[in-house]
Amino acid sequence: MKAVIPVAGAGTNLRPLTYTQPKPLIPVAGKTIISFIIEQLVEAGVTDFVFIIGYLGEKIKNFVEKNYPNINMEFVNQEERFGLGHAIWTARDVLRNEDGIFIILGDTIFDVDLEKMLKSPDSCVGVQKVDDPRNFGVVEKGEDGMVSKVIEKPKIPKSNLAMVGLYKIDDVNLLLDSIQYNIENDIRTYSEFQLTDGLQGMIEKGAKFTTMPVDNWFDCGKKEILLETNAMLLNKQSYGSSNLPHFEGTIIIHPVSIGENCEIQNSIIGPHVTIGNNTVIDYAIIKDSIIGSYASIANIVLQNSVIGSDAAIKGWSQSLNIGDNTEIDFS
Repeated sequence: MKAVIPVAGAGTNLRPLTYTQPKPLIPVAGKTIISFIIEQLVEAGVTDFVFIIGYLGEKIKNFVEKNYPNINMEFVNQEERFGLGHAIWTARDVLRNEDGIFIILGDTIFDVDLEKMLKSPDSCVGVQKVDDPRNFGVVEKGEDGMVSKVIEKPKIPKSNLAMVGLYKIDDVNLLLDSIQYNIENDIRTYSEFQLTDGLQGMIEKGAKFTTMPVDNWFDCGKKEILLETNAMLLNKQSYGSSNLPHFEGTIIIHPVSIGENCEIQNSIIGPHVTIGNNTVIDYAIIKDSIIGSYASIANIVLQNSVIGSDAAIKGWSQSLNIGDNTEIDFS
């Protein structure tokens, strides 16, 4: 079974960070987002990958080739972006006649039993109950417990089961034909060719779909969720740094992930901080933040921040002589 990972999006909600860095390469808890995805799939037994690239695609290609040389990989360029269904259709030449594919969005981190999902006897979609399903593709079930309908961002949802970006497809040709029909007839939802509409076309032609509940699901397309995901993963024992070198005059409040060759002094770092390699920090207090590699930070307090690689931030300092009954607000 091939894993299909669409990573062509521009990540506009994370700008300006994504002007120079594709979203899947943003670090979270010491790893890039795409690393979590690839390693989960490899652990589940997947060895064949198709990456659908576009915006800053060469950076993703170079990263995957350098860091995962042992997987079988193909890259397909989505020159124009007309939705997730269109992305899958773009890769039709390498997907047609496959026995099965597993589609997983390239900017989302999951906590799910992938092996169980891959071994499902039917096609399968990952779902989670949400409070407001109007912003998601929604699954409706029939009396037999199988999926009876899927609909993209319904205005009046009949279900609170949201599709969260995991799709195991057994009849690949039927999916491709369904999407192609929508493209040829310009059938769009919210101006895009949706994967949801392609799945619905399969269901209408008799394809059987079941659902797989997803325990945790983090769509890292927004700063707040990116930082929440970073904190959640760092709280797991396996992701935080241990055996850190001595940083002069510095207090480390775990959990943190600190990369190699960092120079940190006279600072307080943590909790829930990820720092890339070769970053220099002096006289700073940093918590609940992600700092890229080769950054330089001095004389500043940072919290709930995402700082890109090669960024330089220097705060300001004051020498004060303040009398009694004085109040100064620098906010």
